[in-house]
Amino acid sequence: MASFKNFLNKQVTIELSGKNLVTGILIEVGNDLIVVFNGENFLYIPLLHIHHLSESYIEESYGTVPSLQELEHEKDDLSLRKVLTAAKGIFVEIQLSTDQSFHGYITTIMNNYFVFYSPIYKVMYISLQHLKWLTPYLTEQTPYMLSNNLLPVNPSNIPLARTLDVQLNKLLGELVVINSGENNEYIGKLDTIDSNFIQLVTSRGESLLIGLRHLKTIFIP
Repeated sequence: MASFKNFLNKQVTIELSGKNLVTGILIEVGNDLIVVFNGENFLYIPLLHIHHLSESYIEESYGTVPSLQELEHEKDDLSLRKVLTAAKGIFVEIQLSTDQSFHGYITTIMNNYFVFYSPIYKVMYISLQHLKWLTPYLTEQTPYMLSNNLLPVNPSNIPLARTLDVQLNKLLGELVVINSGENNEYIGKLDTIDSNFIQLVTSRGESLLIGLRHLKTIFIP
């Protein structure tokens, strides 16, 4: 990632998938992600979603960049999987699109998805390929200022599979919510999974097909 390292400690503007724009100081470059400080938080951004990055010459003050002690890792071998592993149990915000973010903490990391506990949605399965960035809380603040006794993980009794498509098979027959928080939010009974498509039965009894590669989140309400 030598080309990205040319921008280290410089103010940059980044366009991500979904036309998300991020500005800040580029402070670390890893194998498959970068770390940007936007003046308030660290953003761990997978390279997968970067459309372009350029130096920004708009004068902005980002103050003193705090240390990265919140997520301990080896700087010379920084990777998304290591960051996710280090973030387990730490309150974080995860961004999946311009208008879709969730607050809570990661409980388990599988091959192509991770399990996330949200005070609002409880246990969620989130596709790794749709993670735009992750932001750890830098203080002792809790999501929604809830007390810690309201934030225990309520473990699901559904065993975890290594991949998301296999995990979805364990949810067949369940009422699910897909891509919660988006305009295209889908709710229905998970009926079948075939040829990389999910079939939901809607409240009106109609069938709806959703491409697996467009699945960002799923949870059982």
